[in-house]
Amino acid sequence: MAFAASPLGQQLVRLQASGSASNRAIAEHLLRNPVRGAALSIEDLAAASGVSTATLSRFARHLGYGGFPELRAALADTLQSVLRPVEKLRGALVRAEGAAPMREGLEDTLANLRGTAEGLAPDMIARIVGRLTEARCVYVMGFGLSAHLAGFLALGLQPFCHHIVNVVEYGGTENAAGRLMNLGPEDVLIAISFPRYATDAVHLTRYAADQGATIFAITDSAASPLVPLASETLVAQATHPVLSSSNVAALLVIEALVAALMVSNADNLAKATRLTDAISAYLVSQPPRSR
Repeated sequence: MAFAASPLGQQLVRLQASGSASNRAIAEHLLRNPVRGAALSIEDLAAASGVSTATLSRFARHLGYGGFPELRAALADTLQSVLRPVEKLRGALVRAEGAAPMREGLEDTLANLRGTAEGLAPDMIARIVGRLTEARCVYVMGFGLSAHLAGFLALGLQPFCHHIVNVVEYGGTENAAGRLMNLGPEDVLIAISFPRYATDAVHLTRYAADQGATIFAITDSAASPLVPLASETLVAQATHPVLSSSNVAALLVIEALVAALMVSNADNLAKATRLTDAISAYLVSQPPRSR
């Protein structure tokens, strides 16, 4: 997200949202892989983006550069100021030879967690918590594997929000759309989506935005189709060498958001105490230790 916020990153975001098909493909690839974009040859980057070298050269000129070498130099210059340690670690993993898939997955997961934690801005969390507190209803939506993340989030938020609706709890897209039918400007939708992105998540998020609801997104990068629809985006890095995406950092974001909401005011602390009292009878109690 730091790279996407740079002047060059913003140019790529605009092209990714509204450029030609080939320009969208190149912009999305560079937004997801800025480090590799600054290191690859024009042939390798064209192959990775699914375009020709001529198209890539035209893309660079469209951005105002004399050609691809100038664009690659601009990528490198931008990364000098925004590169995080996690990206350095990821670059080292790419260069490592003979690493087993399990080890690569573990290293990527640790890097995702560190990068995600570094990117969580306290002021953004505070704004989101404030809006959740005042919302008439908070809708939480995720399809596929993200449905499980939505379930975790809905469970964590439930004691501290006026009303919670898990949009995709059961029944598929038709029922999910029905649950959003009464959503309006007083409400919040938290949309969760990771690669491979669900088309239904994007369509229903756009519907919620059209109804005037506040949209918060939990997703993996600035290239996610949810980002243009959201007023705030919580990024959970999801790189994995084997799986389409990793969910571990998303859980970190969810737990951080729930914890921030819990401690945001005295009423919520009192609710947490009442919740503990209510469920204590159903928990396994530990016998006192002998001295």
